[in-house]
Amino acid sequence: MLQLAGVHKTFGRLKALDGLDLTIEPGTTTALIGPSGCGKSTALRVMIGLLRPDAGRVLFDGKEIGDAPARHRAIRRRVGYVIQEGGLFGHLKARGNVTLMAQHLKWDAARIRTRLDELLELTKFPGDGLDRYPAQLSGGQRQRVALMRALMLDPDVLLLDEPLGALDPMIRYELQTDLRTIFQDRGKTTVLVTHDLAEAAYFGDSVVLMRDGAIVQQGRPSELLASPAEPFVERFVKAQRRHLDELDTGADS
Repeated sequence: MLQLAGVHKTFGRLKALDGLDLTIEPGTTTALIGPSGCGKSTALRVMIGLLRPDAGRVLFDGKEIGDAPARHRAIRRRVGYVIQEGGLFGHLKARGNVTLMAQHLKWDAARIRTRLDELLELTKFPGDGLDRYPAQLSGGQRQRVALMRALMLDPDVLLLDEPLGALDPMIRYELQTDLRTIFQDRGKTTVLVTHDLAEAAYFGDSVVLMRDGAIVQQGRPSELLASPAEPFVERFVKAQRRHLDELDTGADS
């Protein structure tokens, strides 16, 4: 479904992606994880065409994205994109945010209404919340609106960049459960960026651990835990476990 082949991307002297090779299989959920600055969010933006690679190839359904504006527009309609805190337009109510692309594509009112009803049920978002502005919604509600917007056109691919990172633990837990159900039931090809190994393991069929713009290890979550490819992987896993242990200790005290 998605492939990055030898992709390089730099910002000034910063090497964000260093010959990245990554294949995302159809119908799977892949979690990109790693320390800050490892290139995982850059990889996501390259996949959707928000960034152009300096070198290498980006393929969607076996065809290179290239520089053609028409091809970029066609691909964007097949990809849903969610960022941290939703990225909603503050001057539009929730309804306007969700239906923006459908209106741009001139869907008729009945089709929009039917799709909205489906998404409200899918995301467990209250119908009366559609007439509120983002500032009038909770963090969890804003993320549900962002997810509805990403799903409005029923895309083949979902790209999520730290979608739950700014939420408090209880809301994050509820959304994790709902999101995994959506991923599994809808059979979407999904790529998720997260800092949290436990979250990556919860969602991901495959976990991709990155460092300095390249992949250090890729595989099932259990493989990273049981067979780290190099000392960095072991240190990363231990650091995550230590953080979880500290949280557990703090909760018990």
